[in-house]
Amino acid sequence: MTRIAAVKGRRVWDSRGNPTVEVDVVLEGGALGRAIAPAGASRGTREAIDLRDGGDRLRGKDVARAVASVNGPIAAALVGREVADQAGADAAMLALDPSPLKASLGGNATVAASLAVLHAAAAGAGRPLWQHVAEHYGTTPSLPLPEIQIFGGGAHAGRRVDIQDFMIMVPGARDFDEVMEITSAVYFAAGDIMARKGRLAGVADEGGWWPQFDSNEEALETLVAAIELAGETPGDRVVISLDIAASEFGQGGRYRLALEDREMGSQALIDMLGGWLDSYPIASIEDPVGEDDPEAMAAFTRRFGDRVQIIGDDYLVTNAQLVDEAAAAGACNAVLVKVNQAGTVSESIDTFRAARGRGWGAIVSARSGETEDVSISHLATGLGGGQLKVGSFTRSDRMAKWNECLRIAERLGQGAFVGGAPLAGTWWGARQKETT
Repeated sequence: MTRIAAVKGRRVWDSRGNPTVEVDVVLEGGALGRAIAPAGASRGTREAIDLRDGGDRLRGKDVARAVASVNGPIAAALVGREVADQAGADAAMLALDPSPLKASLGGNATVAASLAVLHAAAAGAGRPLWQHVAEHYGTTPSLPLPEIQIFGGGAHAGRRVDIQDFMIMVPGARDFDEVMEITSAVYFAAGDIMARKGRLAGVADEGGWWPQFDSNEEALETLVAAIELAGETPGDRVVISLDIAASEFGQGGRYRLALEDREMGSQALIDMLGGWLDSYPIASIEDPVGEDDPEAMAAFTRRFGDRVQIIGDDYLVTNAQLVDEAAAAGACNAVLVKVNQAGTVSESIDTFRAARGRGWGAIVSARSGETEDVSISHLATGLGGGQLKVGSFTRSDRMAKWNECLRIAERLGQGAFVGGAPLAGTWWGARQKETT
């Protein structure tokens, strides 16, 4: 009754109106697991490839080939397998595709199928997904600290500003619900400031305010003002998190800030970001330099790694081997875990474990092209991952995931919220230790 009886792929649509892949996995006993593949706009060169059809139809973005991968070779490999054997199911799919980036089957096909197997196993066992994840992988579940976008930028906002995400975290909140309440106040305060300046222009891909700024630093200044307008003291309960996504505007150690019409080398970029760290309550920074600039990433980590969380995204692409290599080189101290970046649940868990084994942070993350799928809320909770990055505080594809965490909180109890624990190694954590 716990063997996979059927696998069905179909085309559905994501938050940008683009086609994507949904997979149903049905067990002999009738239990159903379902998952949808997300898609990123800012993508690392070493992450799993979304298989698209090309050509003129649907701007080349149709997924008929990826759906065919699900309904053909993937289904044949999975039907009859014990659903609880997640590693075996993922290995069976990987054996079908000789390409390192899943270009033959499509990473969008494999990730939807892999997550659907995980959901089916939980459904078959009659338990919520977060609990299945915790029991299957031997982890202690906890409600993660959200990382929430207030201003979108970079590839998420027509490159109106160079920096991709201006976000907040609320490590000083009592519980997950208070995080949502404080974030709501900051989010709408930011909108009020933009409206007063005559710069309110809608929202970006992930729901953050569309950035109408004359410089990248003006976004930081406005974010601090929004925190204050919301009645909070910047750096007290509320801190700032940035996704620089430097690979999007840099190559070969040269970086061009288009908004400010200036170009700089790695050291100048590091100095600029260091100035921001000195001037603003920033507790976390993602991809501060490009994925092709490893020496600069190590230099940034040496200089600032004892005061700020330094996350590898495009630089590490949810790859356990790259985490090990980066740790050996002294680069980064945290990894972003995007299941579709790796292509399967098992590879993502391997990356999570590699990071934790190094004493690193691990942030489970959504993509800019999202859906109603809430798998990552359960993964972040079940793994006890500590942090969850979903996007902003508007749009149903984002709010579905935050709201799912609130439902999970009712089962786990508010005492399961990690609060500021993931930021213990930052200046914020040091200050909290001094005041307690």
